[in-house]
Amino acid sequence: MPPKRTGLTRLIFATGYSINGLKAAFASEAAIRQECIAMLVLIPCAFYLDIQHVERLLLLFSLFIVFITELLNTAVEKLADHVSTDMHELIGKAKDIGSAAVFISLIMAATTWGIILF
Repeated sequence: MPPKRTGLTRLIFATGYSINGLKAAFASEAAIRQECIAMLVLIPCAFYLDIQHVERLLLLFSLFIVFITELLNTAVEKLADHVSTDMHELIGKAKDIGSAAVFISLIMAATTWGIILF
């Protein structure tokens, strides 16, 4: 087992691992790529709109929650596929629950944007 890193060294390595994770998710998941494109469009829109700072923050948070949820769902799917690519009831449930979390986050984001814009 490698020695524990501390301080700035740990932060540098952790940042590298995070960037690797983002790259891997972007390369392997169409949903991640689609959400990145949506964010590239919607984030500038949030700053262009004539709204209060709190509303802008809610719009941005809702987008990042969707992205975070999708990353976690992707992690669950990759881990489940590593454990077994065979059809298994519990693995199927885990994947479905992860998908449901993404769905709920999308509903929350759409509701947030809808309420603030209209």
